Amino acid sequence: MPDRLDAATWRQRAAAHAERAERLTAGRIARRAAGINDPIEDFLFTYYPIKPARLRAWHPGSGVILEDARGEEIPRWYAASGDADLIVDAAALLDARGPLLGFIHRLLRGTRERPAQYGCFGLHEWAMVYKLDPERVRHESTPLRLTPAETDAVVERHNIACSHFDAFRFFTPEASGLNRLSPTRENQPLLEQRGCLHAGMDLYKWASKLGPALPGELLLDCFELAREIRILDMRASPYDIGAWGYSAVPIETDAGKAEYVAAQRAFTTRSDILRDRVLDALLRTREAASA
Repeated sequence: MPDRLDAATWRQRAAAHAERAERLTAGRIARRAAGINDPIEDFLFTYYPIKPARLRAWHPGSGVILEDARGEEIPRWYAASGDADLIVDAAALLDARGPLLGFIHRLLRGTRERPAQYGCFGLHEWAMVYKLDPERVRHESTPLRLTPAETDAVVERHNIACSHFDAFRFFTPEASGLNRLSPTRENQPLLEQRGCLHAGMDLYKWASKLGPALPGELLLDCFELAREIRILDMRASPYDIGAWGYSAVPIETDAGKAEYVAAQRAFTTRSDILRDRVLDALLRTREAASA
C-alpha cells in the first residue's frame, strides 16, 4: 500500500524544501545576474546542467499519495488517486526512462559493492593540465599554484589510477597514457568505486535523473555533498584558489596526502548513505509501478 501525506504535512515539507533550495542557489543566481563566475561552486550548474528551478521543485518520491493536491491540471509524471489526490506515476516513468534507470541501478549497486580505493590523491585534476600546450588554458580565471614544470613533475612522480571515465576523458593525451586503467562509458559500471570523489559527486547527477521518483530532500542532500566534494577537489588540484577563500591541500606532500585521504574517507561514508537512499528510491519506483 502507498504511504499517504495529508495536505498540511506535504505542504510544509514542500515549503521547507523551497526555502532550503533558495539558500543553496542564491549565490549562483546573484553571480549570474552580475556576470560573475565562481569556478568552484558554479561548476555544479555548468557541468551538471540542472537549473536552480529544478532544485526548488519538491516531490515526495514514488509510492506516496499527496492528499488534496489536485489542481485543474495533473502535473507531468503524476497520476490522479481518488478525487483530489495525486501520486507519482511510477509506471509511466519506467516506461519512459527504463533503460536509463536500469543503468543507474547497475552503476550505483556496483559502485556500492566495490572496495574503496584511496591512492589516487586527486591527481585527475593534475593529469588534465599535464604537459598542456601553453596556448590552451583550462581555467582562465584560476592560475596554477606551481609552475608548469613543477606541476608536470608531480604527475610523473606518482602512479595515476583514475577509475572515473568523466574525469579521465579530460586528461591530456600525454597523461592518458600514464593512467593504469582505461575507463570508458561502457565499462563504467565495472570500474567505479566508492572512494572516488567524482563518483560521490555524480550522485547528484544520477539522483536528478530520477525526477519525481526521488524525494526532493534527497536531491538537495546529494547537491550539498557534491558541492563539498567539489571544494576538496579544487583544494587538492594544481590551481591556486586562494582568491575564493580556500587554502590548498598540497597532495604533492605527505601531509597533504594524509589530509586528502582523511577527507576522502569521510566523503565515502556519506556517499554510501546517499547511494543507498537513491537505490531505495529506485526500488520503490519499481514496486510502485508493479502495484
